[in-house]
Amino acid sequence: MIKVSPSILSADFVNLERDIRHLGECGADYIHVDVMDGLFVPNLTIGMPVLAAIRNVTELPLDVHLMIERPARYVERFIEAGADILTLHVEADNRENTQVALMQIRALGARAAISLKPGTPAEEALPYLPYCDMVLVMMVEPGFGKQRFMADMLPKVAQIRSWIDRDHPHCELEVDGGVSEATAKLCTSAGANVLVSGSALFKAPDTAAFIRNIKEEA
Repeated sequence: MIKVSPSILSADFVNLERDIRHLGECGADYIHVDVMDGLFVPNLTIGMPVLAAIRNVTELPLDVHLMIERPARYVERFIEAGADILTLHVEADNRENTQVALMQIRALGARAAISLKPGTPAEEALPYLPYCDMVLVMMVEPGFGKQRFMADMLPKVAQIRSWIDRDHPHCELEVDGGVSEATAKLCTSAGANVLVSGSALFKAPDTAAFIRNIKEEA
């Protein structure tokens, strides 16, 4: 089953509640929330207070992507604020701290995930797969929206899919960056089953049709 996780980084922040409620009406499966600290990536976005406010206006699972240094420090607080899925970058801390954080996420009742930047080999995911409910492969450099889709990441998606199918079939495989009606099929053909879409989705004249189309075309 293909799922769509709209990235609210591209929403109208003046009317964020309106946009989030609309996404639920249009068939979104998750709400993707990008958290950036200006250190791990060269941009700043929202934090726990906004996440808690979002939790109050939707019942959809909140798919929270932490693009921050040493994310283990904030795992408990983000889950308390409403994260249902919490994604940590493998590049943001050492292996031991990341594994402990993934186990903590699960112990607190949320779903644990890791993310890989474009320059990070697929093999870096392997030690974490036993602790993961989802893996996120970045199809652009994290930190900004409206970037060009990197098709050369598709073999990485396919490789991780093969490991998931072999040893961790419960684990979802998500892609983020440049996902549109034109690229969605490439992602799902490579093995992704969760599609994060930001600018393409929010610019679409008919949000429901966009979500329906990328699910059906997959």
